[in-house]
Amino acid sequence: MNAALYGQPIQISEPLDRTRPAGPCVLVIFGITGDLTKRLLFPALYNLAQQKLLPEQFAVAGFAIGDFDEATLRDHLSKEVAEEIGPDVDHHIIDWLVGRVRFVNSQFDSEEGWQKLIEVLHQIDQEYGSGGNYLFYMATAPKFFLDVTRQLGAHGLLNGEGKQWRRVIFEKPFGRDLPSARALNHELLTVAREDQIYRIDHYLGKETVQNIMVFRFANGIFEPVWNRRYVDHVQITVSETVGVEKRGGYYDQTGALRDMVPNHLIQLIALTAMEPPSSFSASAIQNEQVKVLEAVPPLSKGEVMNTTVRGQYAGGTMDGKRVPAYRDESMVPPDSNTETYVALKLTIDNWRWAGVPFYIRTGKRLAKRKSEIVIQFRKAPLALFRKSAATLPTANRLVMRIQPAESISLQFEAKVPGPVVETRPVEMLFCYEDYFGRANRTGYETLLYDAMVGDSSLFKRADMIEAGWAIIQPVLDQWSQGKDRNWHLYEAGSEGPAEADQLIERDGRHWLPIADALEATETRIGAR
Repeated sequence: MNAALYGQPIQISEPLDRTRPAGPCVLVIFGITGDLTKRLLFPALYNLAQQKLLPEQFAVAGFAIGDFDEATLRDHLSKEVAEEIGPDVDHHIIDWLVGRVRFVNSQFDSEEGWQKLIEVLHQIDQEYGSGGNYLFYMATAPKFFLDVTRQLGAHGLLNGEGKQWRRVIFEKPFGRDLPSARALNHELLTVAREDQIYRIDHYLGKETVQNIMVFRFANGIFEPVWNRRYVDHVQITVSETVGVEKRGGYYDQTGALRDMVPNHLIQLIALTAMEPPSSFSASAIQNEQVKVLEAVPPLSKGEVMNTTVRGQYAGGTMDGKRVPAYRDESMVPPDSNTETYVALKLTIDNWRWAGVPFYIRTGKRLAKRKSEIVIQFRKAPLALFRKSAATLPTANRLVMRIQPAESISLQFEAKVPGPVVETRPVEMLFCYEDYFGRANRTGYETLLYDAMVGDSSLFKRADMIEAGWAIIQPVLDQWSQGKDRNWHLYEAGSEGPAEADQLIERDGRHWLPIADALEATETRIGAR
């Protein structure tokens, strides 16, 4: 797919000074009364304010339907943000932040509401000197994305004067399959320019994810072995302990494949497998990621049956408490076949990765909350050790843990002290907290700041979105036909369906356990 079809993002001609506040602007949150605002967006704004990265010429305008007025919304936000931040919260920062909140209580299709929003934005510009720079955030259900963007265009809110800028951030999911993603991209581009559209993936705001490129390209010892000659396979795991909670109605129409794979997991594949970009400009990074995704061959019908597994959690015990099966969750049909777990085997047909399988898995109600990338290297030649060693060496392994304990570990072989040549795997561990202290971050801080300064490096271009959907479209097509040979139940609190283990074991490989490896790392980190 040609990126030129969608236009090119704004090019940053010189490095950004990320120690300075962003420029004057208004953050307009559509759906400000929702859960996303209180749990993630406002705590992220709090952290940015604490780091002095928000300008004095900053304010927030909310647009949503609610049962309260502006003062009540401010009170709610104050209490909720304080709870999210914890006992070390600085109430002066919260007061500064919520004092700049304005609220339009209206349906999205109300002309009166839109006129009120325009009036509020003009008042904010005059009161705070925000300069007519607006960052619109779609914290809404996806069904409102296009309608709200069309209203922005119809009311002239996407057209700035002079040096004014107007940008729109879209939450996932961006479409529900390849045709709908293409259609949404096409329709949005009739209203806004590509450089105004910021498709967000909050995983890209996490330090370990951003560190993947630094780890690979700033360290001369790793990039030379980051290829098919030295890497046996790659595992990417995103596991959750929670169920669908109160999102049963939405989740049953989505499932684990749509919810997690074309955005989070595909993005991790792109960062892990991409070639070195020519620079750290947004277009250079995004171009290399698109090349990787377009090199993933589509699965045939037979491959879908043999290289994918989907599962749904049954009831079980977690942390000593009985939890319900997915079909017993609120707003979930009792005969639902929606998957809450998915595992796939993918390949990349390019010079660097030909023949190296990428195994990915994600699911709810699993043994531990965990997100990590495992680079499993090939075994060293064993001829030297077959006759003289009591144990044979194992292959080296690099693990980049994204959450909850952000860290990077390298496993290698060492000789056990004593007269016998016996080897044992040992581990070098880098933990972010040890070196840089504990950071109370949501993952949105960097993304919000970058959107304010116009850096789209960590956001997804239209062709990246479509390339991600193209990878899983054959799976969606096959599963939609109701052929359930690869659909399985798994107990809540387990490692997932046994068939997912068989998927990788058929190739003579094994998943890194979800529970044991993470518990070991957490224990070591906690002891420091």
